[in-house]
Amino acid sequence: MKIAYLSTFYPFRGGIAQFNALLYRNFEKINISVSAYNFTTQYPEFLFPGQTQYSTSEDNADQIPTQRTISSINPISYLQTASKISKEEPNLILMRYWLPFFAPALGTVAKKLKKKGTKSIVIVDNMIPHEKRFFDEIFTKYFLKNTDAYIVMSKSVEKDLLERKPNAKYIFHPHPIYEHFGEKIKREEALQKLGLLEDTGIDKVENKKILLYFGFVRKYKGLDLLLEAFKYLDDDYFLIIAGESYLSDSENKELQSSLDNHPKKQNIDTRLRYVSDSEVNLLFSAADANVLPYRHATQSGVSAIAFHFEVPSVVTDVGGLRDLIEPYNAGTIAENTTPKAIQNAIEELFEKKETTDYGKNLRVFKEKYSWENLAKKVLELYEQI
Repeated sequence: MKIAYLSTFYPFRGGIAQFNALLYRNFEKINISVSAYNFTTQYPEFLFPGQTQYSTSEDNADQIPTQRTISSINPISYLQTASKISKEEPNLILMRYWLPFFAPALGTVAKKLKKKGTKSIVIVDNMIPHEKRFFDEIFTKYFLKNTDAYIVMSKSVEKDLLERKPNAKYIFHPHPIYEHFGEKIKREEALQKLGLLEDTGIDKVENKKILLYFGFVRKYKGLDLLLEAFKYLDDDYFLIIAGESYLSDSENKELQSSLDNHPKKQNIDTRLRYVSDSEVNLLFSAADANVLPYRHATQSGVSAIAFHFEVPSVVTDVGGLRDLIEPYNAGTIAENTTPKAIQNAIEELFEKKETTDYGKNLRVFKEKYSWENLAKKVLELYEQI
């Protein structure tokens, strides 16, 4: 069995590359031959909303050996990549699909390889993106036409897939737990390293209920909703915001104004920048709860980090977020995307903490949906194509 894995790997940064690296290593563990093919250009710089697409030395990224062959914006590279992969004669090409922007590149490679007898499996993060474009449906239709089978990680993505390809061959497997950030450390040590035990002129942070908003700041991720909800929580709560902003200039000004004028700004620690892998361990070790106040969603890679550190989550009832929490009693669910509902769900989580062993519940999930299990599911799906 030979797998060609075409997606984003080091030196690109972020959750997709981290996911791919972990799955790649688990194919190795079960003695599957896998070759990684990477982008030369993932996004043109003018389309990328953040500071950089690339890993830094602080990320401690797994430097998977790859062949950088495909450019998202160069059709000639699509054909060259298909030709290069074809010479390896893989049984399977494995890809990730998270934006229709990549459909022409990945769909063309899959189409060319299919003619050579290579089957394709796609791990689908999103069928249609949260921030929609006019070409989304057209590109996605092209991609689905040229690919064979799918792995979905949430029920909402499953629904989106079947609406567009009712006869699709697929399996459901939740997002495995990110495990490369190290082990949880003592809360006080984490707070110390984050600089939150210093004299801040407020009540001691270590005595408060610490909420964490983690990840890229985008409109659909609802940080503004959380900030509004935070106004109505009592002073026992402390909020850490950690993540690079992908907002527009006007939205960033609005966010900064909300922070500057927030009535509880003394209880908010703001880190609006890219968070290196080395800092992730500290943030989740310090947190009592992970908050996902999303307006809409599919699944969440952030929840996979929270699960690793056995931190319960507060989520809104959108997309597949309920599916992450409810079956495992891994947190609480805001019934809608209003600040009041988010406030109530936060307070409910801390009330339940007195009688609920969230750590034990999250360990059940970790054992059931491991990276090795996902690797084996890919092989099982291949046999069904």
